[in-house]
Amino acid sequence: MTGARRKLVWRLVPPLSVAVASVALLIAGRGLLPTSLDVVFSLIELLVLMGAVFASVHHADVIAHRTGEPYGTLVLTVAVTVIEVALILSIMLTGDGSPTLARDTVFSVVMIVCNGLVGLSLIVGGLRYGEQGFRVPGASAYLVVLMPLATLALILPNYTTSAAGPFYTDTQLTFDSVVTLALYGVFLYVQTVRHRDYFLSDDAIPSDEVTHGVPTMRQVWESVVLLVMALAAVVLLAKTFAGSVGATMEVLGAPIGALGLMVALLVLLPETMSALRAARRNELQKSLNLALGSSLATIGLTIPAVSMLSVIVDRPLALGLELRDSIMLVLTFAVSLVTFGAGRTNILPGFVHLVLFVVFVFLIFAP
Repeated sequence: MTGARRKLVWRLVPPLSVAVASVALLIAGRGLLPTSLDVVFSLIELLVLMGAVFASVHHADVIAHRTGEPYGTLVLTVAVTVIEVALILSIMLTGDGSPTLARDTVFSVVMIVCNGLVGLSLIVGGLRYGEQGFRVPGASAYLVVLMPLATLALILPNYTTSAAGPFYTDTQLTFDSVVTLALYGVFLYVQTVRHRDYFLSDDAIPSDEVTHGVPTMRQVWESVVLLVMALAAVVLLAKTFAGSVGATMEVLGAPIGALGLMVALLVLLPETMSALRAARRNELQKSLNLALGSSLATIGLTIPAVSMLSVIVDRPLALGLELRDSIMLVLTFAVSLVTFGAGRTNILPGFVHLVLFVVFVFLIFAP
C-alpha cells in the first residue's frame, strides 16, 4: 500500500468506525438484528473495533512524532489506557458484570508488557545488533513506581482485614486510588519535566519517519480530531461488544482469566507493533518507554477509574490475585530488576522474559 493510500485509510477509519458504532447501538437498543446473524454481527463489530484501536494508536503516534520523547510515548499510553478503561467498564456494566475482569486485565497487561513485549523487543534488537543500550535511571524510575503500585492494587487486598480478600472496602478503594494517582502524577512530572533526559535515547539510528521530517501542525491537528473520533468509536463499540464477547466466552467454555487476556491483547496489539519497530531501529529506550509506560499507565489510571466506578454504582471489584499469580508477578519484577540493572541487554534476558510470558498464558488454561 502506497503512502498516500495508507494516509487515506487512516483518515477514513475513524469516521466510518463512529458510523458503524452508532448503527450498532441503534440495532442493539431496538433489537432489530435476527438471532441467526448474531455471530456475523459480532465479527463485524470486532473488526471495526480493531480498526478503531489501530487508528487511535496511529494518530496518537503522529502527535507523538511531533511532540518528541518522552511526551510522544505518553500520548500513546494515555490513548491506549482510554481504550482499555472503556472496554473494562463496558464489560463490567453488562449483565451481572465480572468482578475480576479489571484485576485479570491489569495483571495480563503487566505480564504481556513486562514479559512478552519486553522479551520480544530484546530478542528482536539483540538478534540484529548483538547488544543494545538504554538509560538505567529511566528503567529504574518505571520499576520503582510500578512495583509498589502493583503490590498495592493486586496483592495487598488479599491481606487486609476490613473486608475479606480479594476485596477492598470502599474507603480502601478510594484511598488506594488517591495514592495511585498521586504517585503516577509524580512519575509524570519526573518523566516530562524534572528528569526528562532519563527517558531519552542516545543510540537510535535514523528511521524512515525521521528522514521524512516531522508532521506539520496541520497534520497534527487533523490527527487530534481523528484520534478523538477513533476513541469515541471505541467507547461506543465497547458497549455492544461487551455483551457479545461475554456470550462467546461462555459458549467456548473459556476460563475467566482468558477474558482479561483477550482485552489486554486487543488493547496492546498496536502498541506492541510500535515497540518492536523501535527495537528493530535500535531505539530500545523508546521501546521500553512504550512497554513499561503502558503497564504503569494501566495501574496508575485504570485502577482508579474502575475503582471509582465500583464505588459509585456499587459493583463488587475483586483486585487481589491468587497465590499462583502473585508468585508470577514477584518473579517478573525480580527478573526485570536484573534485566534493567546494567544498561546493556542481549537476547538471553529476552528469552527469559518470553518464557515467563508463555508460562503465564499456559497457567490461564491449565491452572
